Amino acid sequence: MASKGQKFQKYNQNIKDEVLKQYLNGVSSWYLERIYGIPYKTIQTWGRMAKHPELYPGQGLKKGRPKDSELTKEDYKERYEILKKYQAFLKAQRERK
Repeated sequence: MASKGQKFQKYNQNIKDEVLKQYLNGVSSWYLERIYGIPYKTIQTWGRMAKHPELYPGQGLKKGRPKDSELTKEDYKERYEILKKYQAFLKAQRERK
């Protein structure tokens, strides 16, 4: 289990692809651990995720709110319409009081 504030090791995609290719071709995860210095459990997890992608939906997908650079013109228009409706709602609330 991860402890609070723990940093996880990130691996170069080229190294990860090479290790995964060898693992899927039958090379032992223990041997690959000694060669590349990547924990054998991590290699086994990569292999499991590559063999059964349907069991791991959403892996590799971005999570959370989109960055401003990823927003399209339609997204901005939708936000603008929502703000206009909210302002009209607030105005109606103030007039009621």
